[in-house]
Amino acid sequence: MADKTIKTIEARELGEDDRAHIVTVFEEKIVPKLKLYQARIGSLGCGFAGDAYARWVVHFRPSGDDYEITELEYDEDGNGLDLDF
Repeated sequence: MADKTIKTIEARELGEDDRAHIVTVFEEKIVPKLKLYQARIGSLGCGFAGDAYARWVVHFRPSGDDYEITELEYDEDGNGLDLDF
């Protein structure tokens, strides 16, 4: 069943609920790590939001003391990066 969900999300544009989920998880889990690593402009695979989003990529940049998502795009060859080293 999970494979069908993954293919469905990959095969279409992200809906508002999908985008909201990615943004929420990005803000809760990823932004603190970006701050810790003093990250700048970059891109990350969205696997952090769940396997269904593993082929999506979030582009981000600093915004004041925080970070903002500038773009979400599908990347067939995309892969994740574990920020818990």
